[in-house]
Amino acid sequence: MGSSEIFYEGLSFGEGPRWHDGRLWLSDFFSHRVLSFGSSGEAEVEVELDDQPSGLGWLPSGELLVVAMKSRQVRRVDSSGAVHVHADLSAVAGGNCNDMVVDGRGYAYVGNFGFDTEAADRRRRPADLALVRPDATVEVVAEGLEFPNGSVITPDGSTLIVGESTGRRYTAFSIAGDGTLSGRREWADVAGKAPDGCALDAEGAIWMADALGGGCFRVGEGGRILDSVQASQTVFACALGGDDRRTLYMVTAPAYTGGHADGAPTGRVEVSGVEVPGAGWP
Repeated sequence: MGSSEIFYEGLSFGEGPRWHDGRLWLSDFFSHRVLSFGSSGEAEVEVELDDQPSGLGWLPSGELLVVAMKSRQVRRVDSSGAVHVHADLSAVAGGNCNDMVVDGRGYAYVGNFGFDTEAADRRRRPADLALVRPDATVEVVAEGLEFPNGSVITPDGSTLIVGESTGRRYTAFSIAGDGTLSGRREWADVAGKAPDGCALDAEGAIWMADALGGGCFRVGEGGRILDSVQASQTVFACALGGDDRRTLYMVTAPAYTGGHADGAPTGRVEVSGVEVPGAGWP
């Protein structure tokens, strides 16, 4: 098991790390901000929302897409920095929206909790995965997922792999030309772990953040653990970045606070070098 170094301290709760245009980007839930970081860890505020941001991605135009969790929307940030509602998912999302992967064509796949964590009845329910096309049309493309969360798309654009946090597995789908999904199949059983944010590498393995606190694990198809990194706190998401995409960025926190942050911000970004570079999306 490898170890990590602290890259940045002071997040309220980070999610959705992405490597883009030579910088690390991520959402900071409870500060309602999207941040980016230079190579030495200096932070810059890219966007401020009136909601909790989560998954991030980019359209071919270069415009940023951001999941707005509680309003169950995907927001679009134009070249001037103005924020617009790109798509409304409230009719198809059973709970707060969370992570998102956007491919090279601008097709965005968005998960949700499946149930309302703030309602009186908090029983877990299956969730539907939504496709948001570049023209902002919305369609349910997979049903009955158990808390669809971090997802990746292979470099050839042919396969989507979704982490089901409460299902303790990764599920794969074939992607059609119109973005719809078929051929649902189990990609990996990760019993005992809760797959959260993740990143795909050039050998087809997935680096998985384990929200149960085990660390960050490199998982092969079928579920074999190929490598792991232990961070100082629970890893909730990860990304492969750096100029050669061989730096594993891990977003960590003591715990998910469930809607608020108490006291001083304790979230971190931690890093570790890896041998196999990142590939595909995000």
